[in-house]
Order: sequence, then C-alpha cells, then structure tokens
Amino acid sequence: MMDQRTQIGFDTSAFPASGFYPGELWGASETSDRIASGAGSPLLLIGTQADLPDMSILRGIRVAGTASADRAAAHIRQTDTLDIVWLAAADAVEEDVLAAIFAAADEQGCNLICETSLSGLDGVVAAIPASLGAQLLVDADPADKLVALAAAERSRYGVVHDVARDDAMERIDRLQEEVARISRLLGDLAGQRSGLPGTPTGVTPWDVDSAGYLEQVRAPSRDFAAMPRSFVPEERTLDRQRAKQVRRMLRQRRMREQYFPADLFADPAWDMLLDLYAARLERQPVSVSSLCIAAAVPATTALRWIKTMTDAGLFLREADPHDGRRIFIALAEGACDALARYFEALDE
Repeated sequence: MMDQRTQIGFDTSAFPASGFYPGELWGASETSDRIASGAGSPLLLIGTQADLPDMSILRGIRVAGTASADRAAAHIRQTDTLDIVWLAAADAVEEDVLAAIFAAADEQGCNLICETSLSGLDGVVAAIPASLGAQLLVDADPADKLVALAAAERSRYGVVHDVARDDAMERIDRLQEEVARISRLLGDLAGQRSGLPGTPTGVTPWDVDSAGYLEQVRAPSRDFAAMPRSFVPEERTLDRQRAKQVRRMLRQRRMREQYFPADLFADPAWDMLLDLYAARLERQPVSVSSLCIAAAVPATTALRWIKTMTDAGLFLREADPHDGRRIFIALAEGACDALARYFEALDE
C-alpha cells in the first residue's frame, strides 16, 4: 500500500494520449529499466505539457505529476520525493498562493523553475525565499527551458547524467562552461580571491567560509549625511558628472546596434555593471526587471547573468523598504570601487 505521504493526484489530461503514464521518462529509450529503478529527478508541473520543452535529451528528469496552482503547495508537502517544481505563468498566480508554493518547495528542499512575464518579474523575484534554488524564465525559448532543467537537476545531485549528444545539448554545455569561466573571472575581479585594490582589509573570501553568505545579501548602509556639509555639493556635482559619463557610454553602446547586429557586441555583464554604477551615483534604486532591460539581452539570459554576478559577489540583493513585494539589485562595495578606479584611469 502506498504511503500516505507519497500520494499525489495526477491530472492526466496534461500528458500524451497514449504511451505515457505519470512518472514515465519522456523520450527515454530504456524507459522500463530506469522507471523500475526509480531513476531520474521527479518533477511536479504546475501547468500543462505545452509549458515543457522536449525533454528527450534530458533523461535524468521524469514528470511525477501535475497540479493546479491552488493545490500545488499541498501536493509538494505530501510528496517527499520531489526534486523539481516547474511553475508556469507565475505572474498569473495570486500572491498568497504563490507564497505558499514557494514556501512548500523551500521546506521540501526542491529546486524551482519559474516562468513569468517581464512585467510580473519583480513581484515573483521578491516572493522567492533566498534559500530556495530557483531558475527564472521570461519569454523563454525551448533551449532556455532545457538549460533551466539541466541546472535544476544537476544542482540537486551534483553529477552529470549520460545524455544523448546533439546540437542542442552541445549548446547547453558550451553555455554552462562559458558562464562558469566568466564567473571565475568575475570573482577574481571583485577581489574575492586575489584581492582587489580598495577592498577593505580583513574581508574573508566568499569561497573560504560561505556559512554566513545569506546574512551578507544586504549592502551596507550608505549614509552620505555624515559628511561635512561643505563637501556635499562638490561630491554630488562630481557624482552627477560621472553618472552622465557612464550614461553616455551606455548610449554609445546601444547606438552600435543601429549599424551592426545587436548580438555581435552582446556584453550583458558590463552593461549591467555600468547601469548599476550610474544608478548608484544618481542615488536611484534598480529593480530586477529594469536591470534586465539594461542588459540588452533576452530577459532569461539577463537573469542568469544576475545570478552569476551575485554569486561572484559583484551584485547584492536589497529589499525595498517601502514595498516588501519588490527587491533591488545594487553593486557590492568592491565592484563599485573597481568601477570608480576604472573611470578615474580613463580620465588620466
């Protein structure tokens, strides 16, 4: 008899009409052996089959069932074996229902894949607990969805499963290798490993002891009122001039797209660094959706870069003090100091 904790209701209307049952590995050639052994990361789909890509090249994922948004939290808590929760159209889910789904996934240690529109991105990001591993998708294509699935499955087990090799899988591997390489470079740039000039002494590198990482997501307070009053106007004037310089550089980068293909010069990391630096000089907060627009790449790609830059210690998450349903992205002190020195060098 099935344990009550592992029972789950299946909405079979979301699955193929024949040749499939809940829990089957889609597209796997050795289906019977793998299902018998319980192989694959179980996935709960909050949506329909159309929301998922062709998973035939990701045989480490199996769909354990589907659920409506209002019943999903209960299903997640009643199922001990779930690894991944895929939530489609998160921005269409009511706020309290959305919070319950995220809380249940966090309690069960699941990884989250969350689809949303750009307009609803800020609210969805703010509702996701910091401890919940999440892959965010905005107007994602099938390749983006496969990357999110691969990341969610691998982060759970930390191993690479044997998969069919084709062009799509090769693209995913190259993308992940490039992101990992750039993440290491960004870590070095931020002084997390090699020590960036201007980094305060006594700062412990993030990869030495990450136990308190979650307590460091808030940027230190920036109290400009503590400075002598006579110096404030001059400082603000210099900041405004520097902000104009940075904004001019961003406009020049966008002008290139009028004469050359936009993806020829795609550099979302640098565009986001410049936008956050200018916003800091202007004393303006930057939301997640605004930063995605500034990156000048598809929103899903921008979100992946934001996560990479945050993990590298260059970006920080800051809560909106006036609206708990939104968070801001800010530059870490080391990254801000590096940009200040960079622009000082340009002026020499």
